[in-house]
Parts: sequence; C-alpha cells; structure tokens
Amino acid sequence: MYKLFFKRIIDFLVALVGLIILSPLFVIVFALLSFANRGNTFFFQKRPGLNERIFTIIKFKTMTDEKDKEGSLLPDNVRLTTIGNFVRKTSLDELPQLINVIIGDMSLIGPRPLLVEYLELYSSEQKKRHLVRPGITGWAQINGRNLISWEEKFKYDIWYVENLSFWLDVKIVLKTIKKVFKSEGINTGENMIMNRFKGNN
Repeated sequence: MYKLFFKRIIDFLVALVGLIILSPLFVIVFALLSFANRGNTFFFQKRPGLNERIFTIIKFKTMTDEKDKEGSLLPDNVRLTTIGNFVRKTSLDELPQLINVIIGDMSLIGPRPLLVEYLELYSSEQKKRHLVRPGITGWAQINGRNLISWEEKFKYDIWYVENLSFWLDVKIVLKTIKKVFKSEGINTGENMIMNRFKGNN
C-alpha cells in the first residue's frame, strides 16, 4: 500500500512544503549562480524514470560553458565556479528536483536517474531500477554515492526496489541528512564526475 499509494502522496506534500520553506534559499542560490554563470542558472537533461519513461531533470548549474579555441568545453574542474563548488558540495544543486517530485517525475527516495544512453546497456536485472520512480537520494547514495563502482551502485538500487518500505525511506532520509552535513561521498574538483557506465562486458 505504501509503495503504490502513500509514497506518492508523501512525496508530493513533503516536496511542496520543502520548496516553500526553502524558497528563500532557492532564490539566494539562483541569484549567486546567475552572477557566476552569467545568467545560465539551471541544468536540464533528459533522464529515464518510472518504467523507463523519459523526463527532464532540473538541477542548479554549477559549471560555466567556457570553451577552448577549438570550441570544445574546458575540463569540468576548470569550469566549476567557486559558488558552484559550494552548491555541489552542500548538495544544493539538487534543490530544483523538488519540482520534479511535485509533478510526479521523481520521488524523494529512489535510484538516481541516470543517462538515457545507458538504457541499452543494462542487463535485465539492472533494468529493475526503473520499476520505481527515481529519487533525489537513495540507498546507493547513502552507501557511497559516486565513490562506489557501477556494479555496487546497481546492486544497491535493485536491493532498494525489492525491499522498499516506509521505514527504509525514513532511514535513507536521516542518513542523507547526516552525509550532506559531513559532505561524504561527494566528488568535487578534478574527479567530481563518476566514470561513464560502459555496459557489463
């Protein structure tokens, strides 16, 4: 009953109240990033959600679009601004995803939505991560986030799908808050992006 009905209601109410309460912080981060990124504040990208339905994820943009003489984007660590680094380190870049939760694309808790191009690389077991809505945080995030391998990440995601419950979600929320305050498992600087998933071969 929780998975099919109450989880969505809780997601909507908590995300709506959270967005209202955090709106002053939202405005401050928006203003600072607007200045740092020369007006380019939000990052939009297509991601697969529940049952592999494609939606547009919303995040605060933490890097500029600076390019080299050949027109290629500069390395991530060069484009990451000072305020962007702080926003990423404190996970404030995830704040706009409350909008995704409100409209039903995401849940507060669930497997993180990955790139659309990964869909054709998943095994049948790994595809189970799309049997629930993707989340802002999840079981894999509190167990290592970007510091664990793809194999471990998928195992955590599938375990969550198979064991989803109200009390498990509460546990994940509490551990997420703890990790955010300690900035654990968050990559910044030269190694801030996890290696791309290339399949199981």
